[in-house]
Amino acid sequence: MIRNIKPHVFNETNKLRTVIVGLPQSMGGTPTLEETYDARSYRAVEEGNYPLEEDIVEEMEKLVSTLENEGVEVLRPSLIENYNQLFARDVAFTIDTKLFIANMIADRQKEIDAYKHILARIAPESIVHLPEGTQAEGGDIMLYNDTLFIGVTNNNEFNSFKMARTNEAALSFFRKEFPNKRIVPIHLKKHDTRPEEGVLHLDCAFQPVGKGKAIYYPEAFANEEDRTIIEEVFGKENLFAITPNEAFDLTTNIFSVSPQKVIVEEKFTRLASHLNNNWNIDVLTIPYYEVSKQGGLLRCSTCPLVRE
Repeated sequence: MIRNIKPHVFNETNKLRTVIVGLPQSMGGTPTLEETYDARSYRAVEEGNYPLEEDIVEEMEKLVSTLENEGVEVLRPSLIENYNQLFARDVAFTIDTKLFIANMIADRQKEIDAYKHILARIAPESIVHLPEGTQAEGGDIMLYNDTLFIGVTNNNEFNSFKMARTNEAALSFFRKEFPNKRIVPIHLKKHDTRPEEGVLHLDCAFQPVGKGKAIYYPEAFANEEDRTIIEEVFGKENLFAITPNEAFDLTTNIFSVSPQKVIVEEKFTRLASHLNNNWNIDVLTIPYYEVSKQGGLLRCSTCPLVRE
């Protein structure tokens, strides 16, 4: 196979060229409460409204067609029967010119094998497997040019929550990998069964958009100083704060096609209006609410490999 993909992603918003999108087929049915590994899925199982596979398929195929209509090359993992493969961002993530492969929780290790045919198109020297003991998933890695925001859980809490996915060892690792970047840890509140009291990943609480703008949910930050850092980096006038109800629906978890264009879940009308009318960003709306019941949304479903 020709190694024709050169990872190149320096921020969340530059024009997208190549992306991996997760697979919705053969998800394996509804889990038990004990089998869920995030609070939003727990709530959906608890309330009896866990999403149907046909609804997830319809939503994800709409995402794929929307991306392809924008000229984006969309890649998909290999199918694993009876296995949840929705969230491509958890498996791997690109920082600058390297693709990092996550040390995933044990329940999800098979997902890495499903990327083999994609990894074969990337030069081995551009692929980095996180070392043993370093835990990080792409939802906690937020790129902003020379600044790298990392959602993190302190070591004394990390093993207490299924929802804790990125540890302090990841901070040390990325500081060594990117000595010229500013590494900004954002400590996140966690709760395995109450989505109102914690978030799974950083992209469920914060995401840059456009040029010099960002969406955030400060109540998800465990430390007030983390909120202050984000406000200092972007300026309060360039931040859009979401409400607790919007946070429950994962409203920060949109996906940028370019600085001027984003894909947003169709129910996020207040955000869409602000993006369009206040920040002059074109908004493409698609139905994606059923996917959100599994703890992730648009950014979680995608793993950009190449942006301009």
